[in-house]
Amino acid sequence: MIKKKLTWKHLLPDLTCFASVFDQSCPPLFNPMANLQTRLKEGLIQFCHSCSPSRFMLLKAPEEDEYLYLIAETIKQMLPALDQPIGSRYVMTAMGISEQPATTIEDNFAARETCVWQSWAEHEQIFGAMRCYKDVIDLQPGLVHRANGGILIIGVHSLVNNPILWRRLKRMILHQRFDWLPPYASCSLPISVPSMPLDLRLIVVGSREGLASLSDLEPNLNCLAQYGEFDSELHIAGKKEMKQWCVWVSTLARRYELPLLSNDAWYTLVRQAVRYSGDQCKLPLCPQWLIRRMKEAMLYSSKQTLTASAFTESDRIKIWCESYFRECMQSEIAEGQIMVKSEGYVVGQVNALSVLDVPGYPLSFGQPSRISCVVHLGNGEINDIERKAELGGNLHAKGMMIMQAFLMSVLKLEQPLPFSASLVFEQSYDEVDGDSASLAEVGALISALADKPINQQIAVTGSIDQFGHVQPIGGVNEKIEGFFALCQARGLTGAHGVIIPTKNVRHLCLHDDVIKAVRANQFSLWAVDTIDEALAILTSMPFNNEKLPSLIASIRERIANVNLHERKRFPWGLRWLN
Repeated sequence: MIKKKLTWKHLLPDLTCFASVFDQSCPPLFNPMANLQTRLKEGLIQFCHSCSPSRFMLLKAPEEDEYLYLIAETIKQMLPALDQPIGSRYVMTAMGISEQPATTIEDNFAARETCVWQSWAEHEQIFGAMRCYKDVIDLQPGLVHRANGGILIIGVHSLVNNPILWRRLKRMILHQRFDWLPPYASCSLPISVPSMPLDLRLIVVGSREGLASLSDLEPNLNCLAQYGEFDSELHIAGKKEMKQWCVWVSTLARRYELPLLSNDAWYTLVRQAVRYSGDQCKLPLCPQWLIRRMKEAMLYSSKQTLTASAFTESDRIKIWCESYFRECMQSEIAEGQIMVKSEGYVVGQVNALSVLDVPGYPLSFGQPSRISCVVHLGNGEINDIERKAELGGNLHAKGMMIMQAFLMSVLKLEQPLPFSASLVFEQSYDEVDGDSASLAEVGALISALADKPINQQIAVTGSIDQFGHVQPIGGVNEKIEGFFALCQARGLTGAHGVIIPTKNVRHLCLHDDVIKAVRANQFSLWAVDTIDEALAILTSMPFNNEKLPSLIASIRERIANVNLHERKRFPWGLRWLN
């Protein structure tokens, strides 16, 4: 047990080796995507080439202005500047409207830029508009005219929510002609306007779901379009990658005219970034999140630089302002309205951990749940009450079946298990899904079958496979902090703790109050690789040991007693004597 117990140093990223990086200045990059988005950069180089076979590109990235701005700036550095007018000049006369090639960049429908972007655009913004007032007709250019000869970047939802806009845009790009069309098929233009040449490439930016919706509108789109992705995280393998990330942050700060970070601020920001990414080896590249964190810290900094205390205080105030609902839920558990034991030993009952995502609430937070199991004579069926009540999802049902298969393989029975069991999440009134509670469920089941109690001062999270290996789960920080808040409210005894999968140790980045409690030996964390290790901690008894009393031996002894009792029963005609 001692070998598996984690020290406080495991609970947050080790940044001591990066001290020399944080002490150096980080000049901003002229082309930040060159080093941080190498795959995307190469894809854009191919797409921007004059001989590129594709006029469409699907780019997986958030439809936010910061992302589209960065992509557009990168493209502008790849494309040559406009050295001659591209586009047309419309001339209004008494005889009508005529189209002529543009002679200067100031002509009304001449291209203005090599790359134009818009996260959300309506019909008139993309295709321009025709205005009529007192028999005077005015033609206004749109995004396709401004980017003629170059590249247009647009968010996918503009096209998905208006299919006719997408079909018209696709047709004009493929035919390389711009036609004046009314915004709605039910109306018509007051006057005929000649078409004009159009040499345009289109980049559609959106989430994977949004791009899939566009593919539903255009099944052959993947054959027509090139594909690229904006890397959301940077894998930190050493000082080189950490230096790249710090330079990226400084580049964003300079671009948005924000103060630079002091040397001590990097440690705090990296910890917050690890918390956001959920992995000690990965840091987020999301410009939106990084800019917001720096702007929030700027509110608490009176100097020309952003300090560690500014980041710490802004994060503390932000969490405190958003924590009312979470604290209400935690107080209900601490006061006993939601019954979760945090002391003593109970047979067939274990504290599991889950993460709640409430619609309309910005925080995800951990909440302990009581899983109970009762066993009685039966035909070996393990009843999932959540599933039978139609409150259990498919992934939860899968975890239950894996748990049952593991137990049957370990017991090696030649006949069906003479017991039936019922498992349930107590006081759970919403749908339960996921397999992250399967380790806790198998612990409750084995405890009930062996009639051995479980330590209620310890909570457990993790999924299992059919061979008894413990697999990683999500939301490990929130789950640990949820149980810690309960134990802290009731008073830490030094015996409280949480069991987590070993694979989740790299995801740890806990709040300071948890780290202080672990350093003071008031709270513990254990990392396990197998069910045997988890049950040894929960029950203080080995799971399967041929030389010592074990849980499996207790279960087999109980089965043998039942079978012996059945053999001593009278014949069926004299059963009334039993």
